[in-house]
Amino acid sequence: MIVLPRAVVTHIAEAAEAAYPDECCGLLVGRAEASGDRLVSRVAASPNVAEGNTRDSFLVDPKIQFDLMRELGDGPECIVGHYHSHPDHGAAPSERDRRSVFYPDHVWVIVAVDGGRAGDMTAHLFDTGRGRFREIPLRVTG
Repeated sequence: MIVLPRAVVTHIAEAAEAAYPDECCGLLVGRAEASGDRLVSRVAASPNVAEGNTRDSFLVDPKIQFDLMRELGDGPECIVGHYHSHPDHGAAPSERDRRSVFYPDHVWVIVAVDGGRAGDMTAHLFDTGRGRFREIPLRVTG
């Protein structure tokens, strides 16, 4: 399960709407619990620096990611995943997403954006043994 504060959900939805018709993206910061749950405390927004068509692809700015990794160090918080939007597509991982898994332990939060309005938001983990994503529960707090 991934637990997101309502403020984080609002930020992701607003970023998705602002980026439309392109994909938005950013990193999720929090803690990975022994139970496997991820508790998100904040996001680190990123411009989408993907080359080519950013309407159906995304890439978090590596500088933002590395700066954040340095900031977090060995502290109690770490990068637990990332978020991105799917303009005019559902909130399920795409084939392009499947080919873009670099950190299999990271949660993928995806928000569907239909006509510029954010809609469904889902969370997924990549099952390396099966080579596909599986949806996990997403709980909103606050």
